[in-house]
Amino acid sequence: MPRVAGQPALPLTTDDGAPVVVRRSARRRRTVAAFWEDGNAVVAIPAHFTKAQESEWVRRMLDKLKLQGERRTQSAGRRRPASDAALAVHASVLSSKYLGGRAIPTSVRWVSNQKSRWGSATPADGTIRLSDKLRAMPQWVIDYVLLHELAHLLVGGHNAAFWRLLEAYPETQRAKAFLEGVVFASSRGLGPDDNGADAPARDWDADAD
Repeated sequence: MPRVAGQPALPLTTDDGAPVVVRRSARRRRTVAAFWEDGNAVVAIPAHFTKAQESEWVRRMLDKLKLQGERRTQSAGRRRPASDAALAVHASVLSSKYLGGRAIPTSVRWVSNQKSRWGSATPADGTIRLSDKLRAMPQWVIDYVLLHELAHLLVGGHNAAFWRLLEAYPETQRAKAFLEGVVFASSRGLGPDDNGADAPARDWDADAD
């Protein structure tokens, strides 16, 4: 619908709803750049650009950011964050993109002793632990669990405010369904038994083991 003259422009967002910030710089003569910062998609352009040039380059750079994100997601599926250090870096990226960088864990670790949870977080000290049973699962499932625990650093319980934090992640409902399917299969004896891995988690908890 066309905008009425004099009516304020609606805030610009990416396809997945992230705010877009356009920065004009007098020092920037020809080059244009785009990057993520505190949950915002930032497009830096020369100060002399016309509104038409701004609109065109913002569109191009947002398309480029989207493509880069898709490539990183595909790459992540091949090269999972195997070490605790890599997992911590990945958590920082997810926090910045989906939680505005507000969730800042003090440590993120893979653990093998979680017998009833996919992940756990302790808001008091900012620590997060992920079950190593997740390692064999798709990256988008791992990302959901990690984001779930990051969100618990901001909201302790599973109230409406907590679930709103996860709305920005497009795979939330798909990942929840995937994990529920794993639990169902395990409960029917279709997954690992007691001689292998422990049964998957049946509920979430922000507390540590």
